Amino acid sequence: MRKSLQSYRKVSVESEISVASPHRIIQMMFEGALQRLAQSRYAIENNDIQNKGIYISKAIGIITGLNNSLNMDAGGDIANNLSDLYDFMLRKISEANLNNDVQAIDDVCEIIRTIKEGWDAIPQNEHHNVSHTEAI
Repeated sequence: MRKSLQSYRKVSVESEISVASPHRIIQMMFEGALQRLAQSRYAIENNDIQNKGIYISKAIGIITGLNNSLNMDAGGDIANNLSDLYDFMLRKISEANLNNDVQAIDDVCEIIRTIKEGWDAIPQNEHHNVSHTEAI
């Protein structure tokens, strides 16, 4: 049953990505990072070392993807500041992994939520006019 549900979710996400705007894909990445961090936090609280590693690795991958999606040429100071924030978050997640530190996970979640709120506030009619760094 669990494997079937995972397969369904994977197909659902892949289907949504195939028709999503670049704006929506970034939203999905923020959502995915928050989900993986919540799962990491739960694994730390339950001393589930295997799943902690899996979910932290996935969160790192998503945040790295967000960092790599920045348009450094067009984004100027905003892109540089976001890149610095992403680097900071990656260090905090690594610390959380090494020290089983749920507070570090919470700190990263708070930063992601703040960035996501800015991204989500972009009006629908402007989604096609902005890149990752030009909007926030």
